[in-house]
Amino acid sequence: MSRYGAWIGGAIGWALGGPLGGVLGFAFGKMFTDNSLSVEGANADADKTRPGDFSLALLVLSAAVMKADRRVLKSELEFVKSFLQKNFGPQQAEQLTLMLRDVLKQDFNVEEVAQQIRLNMHVSKRLLLVQYLFGIAKSDGQVHTNEITEIRRIAQWMGISAGDLNSIEEVFLSTHADPYKVLEIEANATDAAVKKAYRKLAVKYHPDKVMDLGENHRIQARERFDAIQSAYEQIKSDRGFK
Repeated sequence: MSRYGAWIGGAIGWALGGPLGGVLGFAFGKMFTDNSLSVEGANADADKTRPGDFSLALLVLSAAVMKADRRVLKSELEFVKSFLQKNFGPQQAEQLTLMLRDVLKQDFNVEEVAQQIRLNMHVSKRLLLVQYLFGIAKSDGQVHTNEITEIRRIAQWMGISAGDLNSIEEVFLSTHADPYKVLEIEANATDAAVKKAYRKLAVKYHPDKVMDLGENHRIQARERFDAIQSAYEQIKSDRGFK
């Protein structure tokens, strides 16, 4: 399966008629009827959402964050374009970039799209989506409060826990991340609780969880895993336990 097919593999089976069913009718018909963004193409079940539908969901969430501060910056467009090229290939990335410019001009029900992702994608991959959205927000060197608010709303709609969201935020938004927040525990947690939290997150965020998405997403997951490892090592050093 191609990198594109791997990334959207968890989306197969979304029911048409939902929020993305409406999006499909929006000016992008040709890009799907000619199978240019489809892995399964004409063999897809008639009553199932096709692989390309998830790419639309990705664009809708990207646009929501890009428009949150009421301005779309070149740095944000370049970040998304680079992401698409790495994960979808040059040809599909070019098509998706053109689609993004149209999506940015429209208003979609972001909540419904995010909830559809929640129902059809494993949490480990939804967490990568949150990291990706923070990457968009931070692409210009600073994160606007409206962008943070929008990402938090999307994360909540996608079923991301407050602990997971706070942990990801701490790494992206803090110059010196608080290791306890990264491990999703209080500073007065016992040594045993610290070890337990680390083991839990190490398993949850292990890069092997997203192996099917391809090397680029595995690298992204590795960065998250390394942040957790670093936080644990810092606490161990501060407390002096092994």
